[in-house]
Amino acid sequence: MKQFFQNIFGLFFLISFCAHSQQKAINIPKDTSFTVKNEYKKYLKYFPQITPAKDELPENVNENRNLVYTTLKNTPYGDRDLHLDVFSPKKKGKYPALIMVHGGGWRAGDKALQVPMAQKLAAKGIVTICVEYQLLQEAQYPEAVFNIKSAVRWVRSNADKYGINSDKIAISGCSAGGQLALLVGLTNGVEAKEGNQGNLGFSSDIQAIVDLDGVVDFMAPLSLNLKRGPDSPDVQWLGGTFYEKPEIWKDASPIFWANEKSCPILFVNSGFPRFHAGQDELIGMMKDWGIYTEVHKFDIQLHTFWLFNPWINSTVDYINNFLIKVFDKQLAKK
Repeated sequence: MKQFFQNIFGLFFLISFCAHSQQKAINIPKDTSFTVKNEYKKYLKYFPQITPAKDELPENVNENRNLVYTTLKNTPYGDRDLHLDVFSPKKKGKYPALIMVHGGGWRAGDKALQVPMAQKLAAKGIVTICVEYQLLQEAQYPEAVFNIKSAVRWVRSNADKYGINSDKIAISGCSAGGQLALLVGLTNGVEAKEGNQGNLGFSSDIQAIVDLDGVVDFMAPLSLNLKRGPDSPDVQWLGGTFYEKPEIWKDASPIFWANEKSCPILFVNSGFPRFHAGQDELIGMMKDWGIYTEVHKFDIQLHTFWLFNPWINSTVDYINNFLIKVFDKQLAKK
């Protein structure tokens, strides 16, 4: 009997090892062009004072990196784990949470780009979660939306473990991540945008949104009139040009999902107007509905300001103060 159980255990270990090895062997095409190093090289000659923000864990923050939040089955690359990083205050309590979505034109970048901001926000009393999602080499729209909605549900399913107040979950995004954050946050309760990628049974609702230089409306003139080739990332991600796929371009535009029940939004902008296409129109709609919005602008021709000193600290302060203001108001209404 002892030998029997040893054999069973050995078989289980072998199966687990093989499954892990298969996951590790997945070779998904990657665009590695969007990195802090490359952005630094691009902007240094115009802004010689900048320095890249660093991955430095504050003393009062715990970290849990590369946690699997869902496993996608039978993708073209096999079973595919998606990961996230959690940064949480060491002091016990129930804190607001912020899901953080990286940029990179839907085809590049990774969750590590969000880590310096996430660490600084966690030090101020917010549980921050940097999420991985499928880029366009692997999957077109709307799979990234389904990924992130699953991550939100994972956060709620693990709220007690990480000291999260599940009634106070916000989402932020930078550039392409800002468009995704807006879309995820403005489609609360929309069944067609939920997907079935795991952590079902928990809500994916968002209570506040932070958009850092992310387009609000693909069909706004400043966005639609950009010169694009067939290899443009938005064309590839949306499966065709606006003239080929107008219904998808509209579906992926967050502004068309806004309504009188939408949650508050913070916009933090660079000096490039094209990244704010549709923002003024959305703010006007929100004002009509009595929903709070807040806007801050760095009047600089530097799109990825959140990656660098001196702007990262101001960005973190804007986000932190906004979330405190919004969540306190929401709590007061209850």
